[in-house]
Amino acid sequence: MPLHSLPGTSRLWLLAMQNPPEPGTETALRQGLEQVITRWRHKGQAYQGVGVLLEPQLIAVAEPTLATQPSGCAIDGMLRRVQHLVEGLGLALVDPAASILVRLNDRLVAIPKEEIQARLDDGTLDGFTPILDLSLYSLGDLHAGGLETPLSATWVGRKHRPAVGSEARTRA
Repeated sequence: MPLHSLPGTSRLWLLAMQNPPEPGTETALRQGLEQVITRWRHKGQAYQGVGVLLEPQLIAVAEPTLATQPSGCAIDGMLRRVQHLVEGLGLALVDPAASILVRLNDRLVAIPKEEIQARLDDGTLDGFTPILDLSLYSLGDLHAGGLETPLSATWVGRKHRPAVGSEARTRA
């Protein structure tokens, strides 16, 4: 079932991988993700979620009932199973508490938060660098284009304003 078949109010989880999987691993990941989601149950409740690779490094899981009837245990269980699947395939997830995820040269790159200033200084990052927001709450947020935001319009731009420069925030 594709993501667009679910309502925009569906609860969304985004998980990014450090590196893109090799083609054979990507196939196994897609199949494993489908199995995890189709078997997603907790306390007798079967969830009608969808899990897909939005792009090779980005997993999206959406489920319509958990936005209005949340179950932390069901969510945690699903996230643990996805993490085990990813790790079992020799891949690693990005920790959004420790890194920002940016798009550089058509690839997703995790930049540790303690390296942001150095990457601004060396020109790897600038105010126009797209930062991915893995905390989007709903599928509607994703459809509305909320996934990528220029660095200058995020907390990174506010915190590192002198290095980002005011021209980055005003350029269209």
